[in-house]
Amino acid sequence: MVNIGFLAVALALAFAVLAVLLRPLWREARGVALAIGALVLVSTGLLYRIVGTPDALDPAALRAPETIGEAIAQLERSLARDPGQKEGWMLLGMAYQRQGELAKSRDAYARAARLAPADPDALSEAAQSRALAAPDRRFDAEAVAMLQAALKASPEHQRARWFLGVAQRQAGDNAAAAATWEPLLGALQGGTADTLRSEVNAARAAAGLAPLAPSAPAATADTGALQVKVALDPGFAARVRLDGNAQVFVIARQPGGPPMPVAVERHGVADLPFTATLDDADSPMPTLKLSQLREVELVARLSASGNAMKQDGDVESAPVRVVLPAKDPVTLRIGAP
Repeated sequence: MVNIGFLAVALALAFAVLAVLLRPLWREARGVALAIGALVLVSTGLLYRIVGTPDALDPAALRAPETIGEAIAQLERSLARDPGQKEGWMLLGMAYQRQGELAKSRDAYARAARLAPADPDALSEAAQSRALAAPDRRFDAEAVAMLQAALKASPEHQRARWFLGVAQRQAGDNAAAAATWEPLLGALQGGTADTLRSEVNAARAAAGLAPLAPSAPAATADTGALQVKVALDPGFAARVRLDGNAQVFVIARQPGGPPMPVAVERHGVADLPFTATLDDADSPMPTLKLSQLREVELVARLSASGNAMKQDGDVESAPVRVVLPAKDPVTLRIGAP
């Protein structure tokens, strides 16, 4: 819908501009001036109608949505203007699903799958939404075809593989369901893997097959644990009075790498001397763990402000490089000359 206020302002501006530009011609050839003015106004209106975005000036479209209903309405308007947005249709399908509008969710995900027929995410979500919208919650032939296409595009896609196994179980093809699910066991751990193994064995039992062999006990993961003994240098301790609120940070970082630590622990100054055990649980970065490194640089920092970032006046130990895994504790002395 055209914004009336905008249209009025646009016409007023157009008339003003044309009045200035056509003033010399008006005195000598009014007919020509009128024809040129009309042509410009009409062509401008048509061009705006084709490529313009009147909704962009709608206050409801400009402000951030406050409810999921408003978000859905904005997304619907956006997709009406540009229906080729696969991500937009997937977001709309998810939003409809959360609102319990399962038929609309199914249709939105179907649009996304048609736009990206080789995208395993779009295909698996479209298949699931079909099952959720069905009265019996079953995967029909079209949904199964989507899941098969998803696995053809990405055989490791976990959601597509799980849903296809569910569809096969629903259809009574228990042996096929077990075979579909079994490759997932290598990608899962802990309780999730145990639950899936039970499902696989249930499907195998229904198909008259023997259960899977018991899984081998999981090896204890190497977390790269590193013991660090931290103490104040005696000479430094004798000449400095420490604030009881000061903190000691024990830091492991990549030698020559970024300043972000791969493991860090904080202790109160009253704990000195102490032994810290750094391991993967102390990593502030989920993408890089202590156990992934073969060498680290260790340092202990005394911070009067208690801030983890280095500040003026902080006192550090001399850095020590350690090759991992380290069997013996590493000693750091803060304030040593």
